[in-house]
Amino acid sequence: MATTVKSSTLTLGLVQHASPGLDEAASQRNLDRCCDMIRDAASQGAQLVATQELFLTEYFCQVEDETRFNLAEPIPGPTTHRLGELAKELRIEITASLFEKRAAGLYHNTSVMIGRDGEIIDRYRKMHIPDDPRFYEKYYFTPGDLNWRMQQTTNARTGMLVCWDQWFPEAARLTAMHGAQVLFYPTAIGWYHGETDFDRKQQKEAWQIMQRSHAIANGVFVAAINRVGTEGDLTFWGSSFVCDPGGVVLAEAPENDEAVLVVECDLNRIEELRRGWPFLRDRRIDAYQPITKRLLDE
Repeated sequence: MATTVKSSTLTLGLVQHASPGLDEAASQRNLDRCCDMIRDAASQGAQLVATQELFLTEYFCQVEDETRFNLAEPIPGPTTHRLGELAKELRIEITASLFEKRAAGLYHNTSVMIGRDGEIIDRYRKMHIPDDPRFYEKYYFTPGDLNWRMQQTTNARTGMLVCWDQWFPEAARLTAMHGAQVLFYPTAIGWYHGETDFDRKQQKEAWQIMQRSHAIANGVFVAAINRVGTEGDLTFWGSSFVCDPGGVVLAEAPENDEAVLVVECDLNRIEELRRGWPFLRDRRIDAYQPITKRLLDE
């Protein structure tokens, strides 16, 4: 006889928008815009709202420019204070992606979780740092040291990861092993203008498939939040989405337009899917020691 499990839901809000500009005035405008969209999400019932990666400005890592370190701010700082006031007013939680100045010459790509009381619950510093044409993040960001954490929020246990982390199954697995029921991936990903239509289709599909696979392999919900708009050589493809523990996409934002995506997640699906697909049970933890090697050379 099937066991009846008490209903438990979490309503997520994903905020997808353009972030034009690279100065303090632009940061303020983008923050104002984001706060308006967070209010919109809360008015639709969102209990936890997530921003896209580095939402205050354009994606500044397309070039190596020393002056762009001036965009960073401390945590706690002015943006977390503003978002904290908003979270407290709306009685919601907010996870936001920021350029953190930890100390002189030491910077991180950091996500914060802000509670309903306006206080910071936790933070996560991006672990996997890319270095590719138009994605020169190693110039700006130190790899994180607050890795694979779980945040106990009002309605769910969450895990914060960031963009390039989304390509690494180890990061999703370890965060889920800490008890996270929902993985957040704030993102800044787009197409280079010189790429073919085939390349564009393949890249976007790979991006979504990879994150859906994390949901399936770990029996968790996944929320990916991307930006839109053209900045320099990149056009960001939006398409923010939430998928359930079976990899089913519950909702997806447009490719080109700003959007507030509000999605109800039935957390009982985690138990249901894990009973049917008990991947955590069947892991051969006695045989995985080689995973800590860079490559298994003959």
